[in-house]
Amino acid sequence: MATLQDWFDARIPSGWFRGSVEVIADRDEILVIGQLDDVTPRHFREATRDERVAIATTAEAAFGRKVSWAVEVDDEVVRFTSLSVPVMSRLRVEERLVLDQLIDGGIARSRSEALAWCVRLVGANEGQWLGELREAAAHLAEVRGRGPST
Repeated sequence: MATLQDWFDARIPSGWFRGSVEVIADRDEILVIGQLDDVTPRHFREATRDERVAIATTAEAAFGRKVSWAVEVDDEVVRFTSLSVPVMSRLRVEERLVLDQLIDGGIARSRSEALAWCVRLVGANEGQWLGELREAAAHLAEVRGRGPST
């Protein structure tokens, strides 16, 4: 079975990006990030729009998830599109107070934005641990798949 990476590598025209694209996916969205050399993100976005839309439309039908695009230039990621997905969270008063302090301190404009800021902070500071957790979950799914069928 081909991976998402293989699927996009086979369909993205050569010359668009330096090397292979990075594909990040969750249950809702597939984010495709390519590295640009000498082209501005704005020019690339306009010049490739129709082809990117065609690739995204095919991928969305095949994988049942929205496709978003971004480029990396000089270690800065510029997103062209992005899906913003609401998530349900139940927080106790102490946890809500943390979010409210971020709002009062001007870090965020809403609890939703404050929670997203906290998630980004954990992702940035605990990347290795999260990677290990992801690997462990993948191994667990593989072991479960080899178990007895019901």
